[in-house]
Amino acid sequence: MKGLLVESVAHGSIAEELELRAGDRLLAVNGHALRDIIDYSYYTSCDDELLLEVEKPDGELWELELQRETGEPLGLTFPAPAPARCANNCVFCFVHQLPKGLRKPLYVKDEDYRLSFLNGNYVTLANLKPAALSRIIEQRLSPLYISVHATNPNLREQLLGKTGIPPVMDQLQLLAAAGIAMHTQVVLCPGLNDGAELERTVADLAGLFPAVRSLAIVPLGLTDHRANLPRLTPVDAIYAREFVSIWEPLARKLRRQLGEPFLFLADEFYLKAGLPFPPIREYGDFPQIENGVGMAPLFAREAGQALRRARPVASFRATVVTGVSAAGFVGEFLGRLSEKTGLELVTLAVENRLFGSSVTVSGLLAGNDIVAALAGHETGAALLVPDVMLKEGEGVFLDDVTLEELQRRCVCRVIVFDSTPRGCYRALVALQRSMKSS
Repeated sequence: MKGLLVESVAHGSIAEELELRAGDRLLAVNGHALRDIIDYSYYTSCDDELLLEVEKPDGELWELELQRETGEPLGLTFPAPAPARCANNCVFCFVHQLPKGLRKPLYVKDEDYRLSFLNGNYVTLANLKPAALSRIIEQRLSPLYISVHATNPNLREQLLGKTGIPPVMDQLQLLAAAGIAMHTQVVLCPGLNDGAELERTVADLAGLFPAVRSLAIVPLGLTDHRANLPRLTPVDAIYAREFVSIWEPLARKLRRQLGEPFLFLADEFYLKAGLPFPPIREYGDFPQIENGVGMAPLFAREAGQALRRARPVASFRATVVTGVSAAGFVGEFLGRLSEKTGLELVTLAVENRLFGSSVTVSGLLAGNDIVAALAGHETGAALLVPDVMLKEGEGVFLDDVTLEELQRRCVCRVIVFDSTPRGCYRALVALQRSMKSS
């Protein structure tokens, strides 16, 4: 379909004054046909005098002229674009390792530069057409989040499971010359893109600083569902300790050379190795926080702030769910919070049965995993679940277990909280108030 379907119109907005309604279709702005919401944002930001071409649900065509104050929004919202499908066959792809029976959207692999710009999704650029590259430069879609994995072209094709892809360094150099900011990542596969190959990749990307703003190295994730997939070596505690001992000093050296933090090691390396994290200043403005880099040190800093504000609450027992990898620092925080509040707070480290015990992050726990972990466990007044475990806005775990089902099967009160120390403390205070009023 042409144009963009209007999802909603803000009350009191320019669009409402123009009698635009949900269900209308915005076809063009100042003569530019709209392909997606990026086009809409770009062309409506270029001028304060706009000509809108609109198709009403009955097929009637409207042309609307308007003049607005600089930067004044029109008040239109549109559905998110459907993601372009990924044509790679990465040897470490997590989607390929999912068990059967999950909801269909979880099996969709996206590879869409638009979602990289809009949402921070990582893309490889391996499927990027020249026209799309030109559009990125023309419309200044910056920053982008790019999965590099290796700058050696042959090795990169092996990792992505696809031949004939454009050399990534050529693409990055074009984007850098156009002033596009980039955040990059390497999914580390022991024996493939580590060692000398990783040295080459890091050097190549650091050579494009400051256009390439950051580089995160994250360990591959392996589930128990890898039948008929390439055999890969996991990152274990021994490997992680050696890796950190080599690359943490190199990251500090790069920071001194470039003048700011550039190379980041995922928290999982330190958690697996049982090593202390770098000082929090080494994480800069946390450019890779959504990639699992700096979450634990940031949690520790925020835990200290929350504990300084904490006051006695009451005397009751509550259980807080977490993944195995976070159990140490979450448990330490809950222990200190118990002392400050008078609460009995229990850490429930849940083993991942859906994907396998090697998957230890909290965000990939399933509802059935929690139910299994609660067998024989006395939760107390409530079971607290961090919101990172649930699909945003729907209250559903990865295995489609709902909060209502979890509460029924566990025979306990379930409370979802913002996945921060402050969020946990606030949830406990709200629980105490609700208990007093009931």
